[in-house]
Amino acid sequence: MVDRPPAQLTSAQRNAVTELLRVSPVSDELGELFAAAGHELHLVGGSVRDALLGRLNDDLDFCTDAHPDRVLDIIKSWAEAVWTTGIDFGTVGLARSGLRIEITTYRAEAYDRVSRNPIVKYGDSLSDDLARRDFTMNAMAVSLPGHQFADPYGGLGDLAARTIRTPGRPEDSFGDDPLRMLRAARFASQLGFQVAPEVVAAMTAMAGQIERITAERIRDELSKLLLGADPVAGLRLLVDTGLAAFVVPELPGMQLEIDEHHQHKDVYEHTLTVLRQAIALETDGPDLVLRLAALLHDIGKPDTRRHETGGGVSFHHHEVVGAKMTRKRLRALKFPKDIVESVANLVFLHLRFHGYGRGEWTDSAVRRYVTDAGDLLPRLHKLVRSDCTTRNKRRAAALAATYDALEERIERIAEDEDLRAVRPDLDGNAIMALLGVPPGPIVGRAWQYLKELRLDRGPLDHDEAVAELLRWATDQGIDVP
Repeated sequence: MVDRPPAQLTSAQRNAVTELLRVSPVSDELGELFAAAGHELHLVGGSVRDALLGRLNDDLDFCTDAHPDRVLDIIKSWAEAVWTTGIDFGTVGLARSGLRIEITTYRAEAYDRVSRNPIVKYGDSLSDDLARRDFTMNAMAVSLPGHQFADPYGGLGDLAARTIRTPGRPEDSFGDDPLRMLRAARFASQLGFQVAPEVVAAMTAMAGQIERITAERIRDELSKLLLGADPVAGLRLLVDTGLAAFVVPELPGMQLEIDEHHQHKDVYEHTLTVLRQAIALETDGPDLVLRLAALLHDIGKPDTRRHETGGGVSFHHHEVVGAKMTRKRLRALKFPKDIVESVANLVFLHLRFHGYGRGEWTDSAVRRYVTDAGDLLPRLHKLVRSDCTTRNKRRAAALAATYDALEERIERIAEDEDLRAVRPDLDGNAIMALLGVPPGPIVGRAWQYLKELRLDRGPLDHDEAVAELLRWATDQGIDVP
């Protein structure tokens, strides 16, 4: 425990109180309710950290000496909504005035060190509760309604030094809950803080312990890391400590050996650069699908690397292999199906543009590019542009100009055609009526033929589409009435 003279906390107290006023009178009202009932209440953890950083949001965390049943009694007529999904772990959730609030009974947990699930044991004091927090910057509290600041582990100093440190020995903290190692990397990404050397050493020595954690929890931390302000910092920490080998082993696998006879870009460094460049192109906030695609777009390169005669290196069809590997990795991490498919499709399509050359694509090829990308087209544009990491300024400018030309061409064709919803010029009902067939495989094959024709030739007028359908039916040996 680190003792701090009260005078050193004055500035922190002022900052905390100023930020707390933003959510008053709700916080103080809640504190007064608990005080009237003979209980303590403190704003705690990430809420205090964020208050001191001037970034407190509408999700507030409190701790109290009151047990969950007592908490429910105190807030039942005050809260606008209550949920008890976390009550087995001592947490009661509620809503009030647009704020989401969680109140957790003081904890003094023990862990079985086999799973990450704690054996819940209620503590007797705020000190007990703060001792079990993951990092010192999350082990600070502000009492309500009195606004007294508590910082027993020097979190304020670490916050000022932008350092991530554990309240006790990091080996003990990570042994209790290995997920905290990923949280350290996540906070490095979100806050831009440095991880203390002793914490990095413990992460490196204990990296294998992360296998005790469920895939869903790892996925959530990895997603938060990727959505942070500087995910590259967090990813480097995962790779350098060996944690990535258990979370996304394909990432350190991109560190291909480069020898003097077979020169090529370092795929790992290239990938991190692409991620940075993709982030710079985001227009509507952090985009998890785009960032995952940037991270995994070259995931297939190690498995497809071939040394060519003359000293060259090739990675033929790495986008095809990469799409399969992407699906496998994201499914293993329990990402939702829509995210898995979107990221895998972006990986699969990210090289398609390089066949465009100097504009040799036909209009049909442009239509197919747009159609295959579908709703992913805006992300595909950003990924392709980000994938240019050459230091040759002339080459980089030429690639950018070529892609500008492709986007302009897409816009020109789109003025005449709805490229995002390319469909045959005859629908299923018209096909059945013209061919005299019921719903079934023939209709599907005819529909697909007309769609391919639409992609190749653009929109057809009705008579032309009918003639093409009948010609196709004759070729297929289908008797037309």
